[in-house]
Formats: sequence, C-alpha cells, structure tokens
Amino acid sequence: MILLSPEAETVLRARYLREDETPELLFRRVADYIAGAEAGYGQNAAQAAQAYYELLASGTFLPNSPALINAGKPKAQLAACFVLPIEDSLAGIFDTLKHTALIHQSGGGTGFSFSRLRPEGARVGATGGAASGPVSFMHIYDLATQVVKQGAARRGANMAVLRVDHPDIFTFITAKRRHDVLNNFNLSVGITDAFMEAVKQQADFELINPQNHTPVRTVPAREIFDLLVQMAWENGEPGLFFLDIVNKANPTPALGLFESPNPCSEQPLLPYESCVLGSINLTRLLTANKGQRVSLDKHKLTRTVRLAVRFLNNVIDINSYPLPEVTEATRKTRKIGLGIMGLAELFILLDLPYASQEAVQLTKDIMQAVTTEARAMSAELGRERGSFPAFADSIYPRQGYEHMRNATVTTIAPTGTISIIAGCSSGIEPLFALALTRRVLDGRLITSVNPVAVNYLRQQGLLTQAVNEQIALAGSVAGLALPDRVKRVLATAHEIEPAWHVAQLAAAQAYTDNGVSKTVNLPKDATCEDVARVFFAAYDQGCKGVTVYRDASRDEQVLSHGVGCEECRQIF
Repeated sequence: MILLSPEAETVLRARYLREDETPELLFRRVADYIAGAEAGYGQNAAQAAQAYYELLASGTFLPNSPALINAGKPKAQLAACFVLPIEDSLAGIFDTLKHTALIHQSGGGTGFSFSRLRPEGARVGATGGAASGPVSFMHIYDLATQVVKQGAARRGANMAVLRVDHPDIFTFITAKRRHDVLNNFNLSVGITDAFMEAVKQQADFELINPQNHTPVRTVPAREIFDLLVQMAWENGEPGLFFLDIVNKANPTPALGLFESPNPCSEQPLLPYESCVLGSINLTRLLTANKGQRVSLDKHKLTRTVRLAVRFLNNVIDINSYPLPEVTEATRKTRKIGLGIMGLAELFILLDLPYASQEAVQLTKDIMQAVTTEARAMSAELGRERGSFPAFADSIYPRQGYEHMRNATVTTIAPTGTISIIAGCSSGIEPLFALALTRRVLDGRLITSVNPVAVNYLRQQGLLTQAVNEQIALAGSVAGLALPDRVKRVLATAHEIEPAWHVAQLAAAQAYTDNGVSKTVNLPKDATCEDVARVFFAAYDQGCKGVTVYRDASRDEQVLSHGVGCEECRQIF
C-alpha cells in the first residue's frame, strides 16, 4: 500500500493515472517499461523492474512528468526538455514552429534563442520590406502553444532567450509588462561577461545586428541593466541566463555553443537536444543512530543515485522522439539530469536553518556526492554499453576518463508536481509557507500543511492551539513568541534574506553539471536595489542563471500563504 497525501492523490488523479489505474499500477507500468531497455544489454529486466518499482513507489526517486504520463504508450515520448534553433528566415521560423507543436503534443517543453533573428525595421531581402523583429514572432509561437494540448495532460511551456546585445533588447525586456500576453513563455536575457563588466564600469555597450554582425548603436550598459531590474521587480521577468558561464561548462564544445535553456531555465541544451530529468527525495534517505539523532544515510544516497542514473540512461534508449533531428542530437550526447528535492524538509529534520552556512555547505556536499557517484555510474555504463558518440571530442578524455555514457549527469529541476507526489518540498527551494493554498492544473485550489514542520514543533513541545492557528492563517511562525532557533529553522521563503537564496543557488550549482532551478523570493516591500544586488551576487558567485519574484507582483500566483483554521485543526 502506497501512502500518499491528499494533495498527491488529487494531482495523480487529475494528470497521471489512466482509467482504472491506481498509483501502484502507475509505478509498476513505468518501472516495467523503463526496465525493458535492460534486456537489450543482456541484463535481467524483471530484476531491474522490481528495483525501479521500489524506488518509485517509495517516493525516493521520480522521473520528469512525461515519463510518468507516457510510459507504456505506443511511441512513448518520455523527455521533458527540448531546445530548438530558430534561423533568420521565414521558412526557418515556421519550420521550428511546426517542430514545437509536435514536441508540445508529445509532452515536452521547448526553449529557443530568438537572437539570430534580425531586428525590427531591418531590411528583408526577399521582399524589400522591413522585418517585424523577434518579439512579433514570439507572439505567434505563444498563440500556437495555446491551442496545442501538451500530451493530452498540460499546456505547452516555452523559454525565450534574447542576447543582451541584440538591438531589440529593450522591446524584449518589456514584452510582458502587460500581464495578459506571452503567458505560455518564460523570458530570459542572455547575459555576457562583457555586458556585466560594462555595467560595473558604468560603460557604454554596443548593440549588434545578428544579420551582419555590425554595431547598430551604443547605449549605456546601465540603462539596459536598470530596465531588467525594473521589470523583474514589477513581475518577475525576464530572468538572467549567463551565457559565458554556461558555455564554460559545456562538455561538448566541438558540437557548438549553448544559446538557450529549457522553459524553467535549469537545462541548457544544444539545438535539437533533449534531456530526461529525475529527482531524488532527500527525506527518504535519512537514518537515525541509537540516540535518535538523524543524519543523511550516505549508503542509501549512493545506491539511489546509481539506480536513478541507470533508470534515466534507459529512458534515452527506449524513448520515442518526436523529430529525427532530436533523436540524432540527443543520442549523440545522451544527457541526463539527476537532481534533488525535499532539501527544505531535510534541513528541518536536521534542525538546520536554510539561511545558515552549515546548510549551504550541506547543499554543496550533497550535490558533490550526487554528481561524483552519478558520473562514476555513467563511466561504468560507458564501459559496459559504450560511451556517448561525441565522447572523443568532449572534455572527458582530457580529464582522464576512458568511458562515459552521458555527457551530463546532474540538473536541479523545479520538481513542481513530482515533489507533490513524493510528499516533499520542490527542488532546493525553502518552504514557501508552512501551510499554503496551491493553484494547480485546471485552476483548482488545493491546500496543505507541511507535516515535517508541524512534527518539528510537536517534538519541541511547542505545538499549541495558538501556534496551530497562526500556521493556518499566516503559513508562518515568524510572529509568534517562539525560540529564535525554531523560527530560523522554520523560516519561509520570504523571511529568508535574498543573499541566502543566492548562496544556496551557488552552492548547488558548484557541483551540478547543468543548471539549477531556483527562484529568489523577495518580500512585497523589496526594492529595485534589492533585485540588482541579487543579480550581481548570482553572477559573481558563478550561477548559470537567476530569477527573482517579488511577492504579490502579479495578480494571480500559484502559491499563497495559509489554508484557514479548519484545515489546520484537522492535523492538530
């Protein structure tokens, strides 16, 4: 019998379970299907299927949603992340739009760089007219996304990137100032080292026509940066995607440069590449000594990482890709992205404040262990099954590796719905609230109270009726007369200083092959100066990207604080 929260059951019924399917049958379906790849290498598929089932059913590891939804279907598409190129021609733009529709239909999300498109007003040679610019085509992509149902389960999601030196950068930055446009897109500006240096030096910065690579005009770099800050303060977009930092970590530079990540910005990919993601629930990997002191079980972590890498690697073999170009590019590098979730609850269980140097170091240590073991497993699979085809020209032979099955092994995804199924917090985020109301799927609202936080208070002997009601109404204990240590351990996202958000992002990124999904939550009264400090800190600390969100800066939010007293009384 699988124990699931009411919230998890709601999400599974609405999105994942087939007719007459139980959660047990879902996990068995996925495990059996993915284990089928083992037979092609002379391995025991039945034994692998049982190991995968136990991993999934226990909530210790879950793959990205398309794998859960589509496994077992004919021509099942199991990957979440895709990046497609957009060339500077009408045929190229609409070929990519067609490819986007096919990927969305299969259950994937798409990222694009619009940076190759000529700016608004540039001459169109074929007609003698004037180009309408990248943002105009983004609106067409957005409309197409709206009418293509993604995998019969969710709407498509897109990422649009424009280089900071593109002449239309001001139009791009303000493209979502109206809240009723481009709602199927996340926006990120492709930031270069040269730009950040110009901002710091208060210098001018050239905008370059990508059509002929000539300067169009020169503007103060600070003017662009200040507009970025202003828009991020107003509604959380655009985010920043640090192009040079990302490409310094490119494992296959001979194949090209990264220009865009996936919709949630954690997975940079080359044109036509896809990546399958999965996440380990850290709260399932704890052990207690005789004195009942809790710690992370390193043996369980190692075993879980090895099984998860094998699982994700099998997905690449058994996956049915929506385009031949995607099949070729994906199998050339065989990228997987194993990450973590439940970090916030792990800290509570260990009595550690999220905003502490000990917690930051633990994040770094965990990701170092995950990536080290995942790469060792990938090298072992490379020896058994062959290295990824682009291995010879990759960074790995220079690092002393003789084999490697996957060009990348780790990514930290946002884990939106899979963390609900697993019963833990998302990715490396702090708890948004101790009790919250979540808008999901078709717009329904579901409420939840974090059981780990409640149990922490109970064990401390602090769960009184007054505390219970405050959690229900405010989703926080910040205003209560509780010990300072307890309030620090249970501090929620908006109660944590932005610098600590960035510190956790940088700690996770230090040992993650790909990127890290992390929102720096800011309180409603945060200033533009606060946003600017976050942007500089993220860049200076080597993050690959950063997104901020100021509370209540949009009319409608996915998460809100509190659930009401009645729901909270049920757990008191």
